[in-house]
Amino acid sequence: MADHEHDEDDYRGPATLLADERELAVEVVLRGHFQPIDGRFHWYGRLAAHQDVDEFANRRKADVVLRTPAGEAAGTLSDPDPWGRYRITGTGRPPFQIPTELG
Repeated sequence: MADHEHDEDDYRGPATLLADERELAVEVVLRGHFQPIDGRFHWYGRLAAHQDVDEFANRRKADVVLRTPAGEAAGTLSDPDPWGRYRITGTGRPPFQIPTELG
């Protein structure tokens, strides 16, 4: 177990980005946490640099659906970092498995 609850990725691997009737195969690193202030699960991460994602998003915010082998969830792409990796954020059930019992 990690020394800090946010030290490890919750999901790292392949995913499909669904947007504007397009499906793009991407690699992602995702994590998340429960936010007691609003009572919701917040998940977030980065998509690996990908020319098709850059062409679709065009360096602007975009609403998308992210699908992994464990599920799918609506999220929002935001500006890319200097390495061309777009940030993705969402709330509610994430597109990856999370523990459902306290350890």
